[in-house]
Amino acid sequence: QVRLVESGGGVAQPGGSLTLSCTSTGNINEFIYIGWFRQAPGKERELVATITRGGSTTYADSVKDRFSISRDNYSDRVTLQMITLKPEDTAVYYCYGRFAMPPSDYWGQGTQVTVSS
Repeated sequence: QVRLVESGGGVAQPGGSLTLSCTSTGNINEFIYIGWFRQAPGKERELVATITRGGSTTYADSVKDRFSISRDNYSDRVTLQMITLKPEDTAVYYCYGRFAMPPSDYWGQGTQVTVSS
């Protein structure tokens, strides 16, 4: 059973930066795409950013030009670099992957990001 293990997160001041990492216990190339969702208190879980096997990226409008997603196929890791953080970025961030065969979804356990002065 493949697992997605997150690391990083924590507390940052507005305008600060944080980096999240998600490591797959299996071959990351078996995911059609992999990335991050987030869920703030009282809100729906929302897409933050994803990256495909081919390297194509998708970002939520709210994080474009501030967040950058990348993947390292050799270490089976995907990284989300977050800069110019805002209080509204505060949420639990979940690593997510869409597995190719059999088609299935995988989620990490979540990591808290808090942006506060």
